[in-house]
Amino acid sequence: MQVKPRRSLRRRLTFAVAGAAALLWTASAIGVLFVASRDRAAVADAIVVLGAAQYQGRPSPVLRARLDHAVGLYARGLAPRLVLTGGISEGDRESEAAVSRKYVLRAGVPDSSVLLENEGRTTGQSLSAVGQLLAARNLRRVVLVSDPFHLFRASLVARRHGLEVLTSPTSIEGVWGRVFRQPAYFIGETVKAPVALLFDW
Repeated sequence: MQVKPRRSLRRRLTFAVAGAAALLWTASAIGVLFVASRDRAAVADAIVVLGAAQYQGRPSPVLRARLDHAVGLYARGLAPRLVLTGGISEGDRESEAAVSRKYVLRAGVPDSSVLLENEGRTTGQSLSAVGQLLAARNLRRVVLVSDPFHLFRASLVARRHGLEVLTSPTSIEGVWGRVFRQPAYFIGETVKAPVALLFDW
């Protein structure tokens, strides 16, 4: 039985699209894992901490881990500034950045070393604002701090906004274990990262 040419073409196109999507996802997954497993922190103009949830003025465990890591980098003298990001979520009275500021001040970081981005509700919005904030001060090179799986996408977005990026995950230990403990988070980032090449997300 002879396959009709139109059906054969449609099948080839379907396989080609599926193959391209699989290759793109594989490349994205490799990127997420590669960045998650390496700490590239070095001397920079600023350390940028991506926001996360806060509860009635207290950082969530996720945000606290990011802030503790950033304070450690600051204490090592890698950058003279901390840029704290994150806007006000529904139901909150303070921004993530404002809560983060109080936390790092208690940890010994001087207020003169802290810059705030208070408006962003997404990674893209925050990094767009950070790019403008630092460009106005003629600063460009940053150490980007976030969760391991988040950093690949965040670094792509940051570069789109003119930043020279060094990534520093909150932990590089047990990355493969994290994949099994947080499969939805990992897969979500592998899907979002390619989109971040074109759009803020």
